[in-house]
Amino acid sequence: MTLSVDIRHRLGAFSLQATFTSDGGVTALFGPSGSGKTSIVRIIAGLTRPDHGRVSLDDTVLADTDRQIFVPRHRRRFGYVFQEARLFPHLSVRQNLNYGRWFAPRYERSENFDSVIDLLGIGGLLDRRPAKLSGGEKQRVAIGRALLSSPQLLLMDEPLAALDEARKAEILPYLERLRDETKIPIIYVSHSIAEVARLANRVIVMRDGKIETIGAAVDIFSQLSGPLAADRREAGVLLEGRVESMDDRHHLTVIALKTAKLFVPAQTATVGKTVRVHIPARDVILATTRPEGLSALNILDGEVQGIGTAADGTAEVRVDCGGDIVTARITQFSVDRLGLRIGLPVHAVIKTVALEH
Repeated sequence: MTLSVDIRHRLGAFSLQATFTSDGGVTALFGPSGSGKTSIVRIIAGLTRPDHGRVSLDDTVLADTDRQIFVPRHRRRFGYVFQEARLFPHLSVRQNLNYGRWFAPRYERSENFDSVIDLLGIGGLLDRRPAKLSGGEKQRVAIGRALLSSPQLLLMDEPLAALDEARKAEILPYLERLRDETKIPIIYVSHSIAEVARLANRVIVMRDGKIETIGAAVDIFSQLSGPLAADRREAGVLLEGRVESMDDRHHLTVIALKTAKLFVPAQTATVGKTVRVHIPARDVILATTRPEGLSALNILDGEVQGIGTAADGTAEVRVDCGGDIVTARITQFSVDRLGLRIGLPVHAVIKTVALEH
């Protein structure tokens, strides 16, 4: 199923221009607040009529300003999950979910109720009212309501932005299951690198109403410089590996990369499963001789592939560790002091607690 978007739209002084396609999986619209992400989702959903352009899903034209076509939102069969759950407070969880089923065609309404309940782990919540739910539970119910409308496409607009870190950690595994176990394409809006790195197959980077770059998540989040390098807290790389083993005694997961292994704080993972690991550049230090007596478990051997400098006195050093690229954000003073240059053998020391999969 292919979503095609080619639109131009103006909101006051703000100008939006976007052209892209999404061929399934999770396509993330990523960028800072005010970059135009939500405006694009509203146009896809049919909540906003674009000034110029075309939106289609496979052979179905949803909007075409030249041909004066505009399919209203209730006929698009798209599920929409907002930043706030927007549940009906006077209805139970079961009744909120059944409200979503009401929008599905009759021949599809009874098809997947139990599977959605199981997918999102909300079977024990069915008789509760929204006031008795945590923020993460409310969002899971909101996602369930959207899924039970049997949508052709799921639009998720900053669904975790209103949650604290504990609630985000609670709901992210369910979003991963949603990505892996359903065939519903998802457009996911977020300004969080950690979220998008964990969930997205493809990333569209937005800034000031325009698309800066489009690519696979692993490629986008591994750029030495460019649209993501300015984020000092989250910038880094995204590596793919395979779960090799679980160390239950020490609560660690062992992930095999191309030639090296990473030790990650234990999480629910299946041996043999392909996972992605986000390594923030700020949590990598470099050494020209192999360090000893450290608490860090992850020391990867590699060589300097590239060095990029910034006006604030920092540098991003790209290290090739046997085919896996790791980026370290250090000071330019450290670059000079260590004599770093392209081709120099180095050791990348990574904090174990900095890794997520």
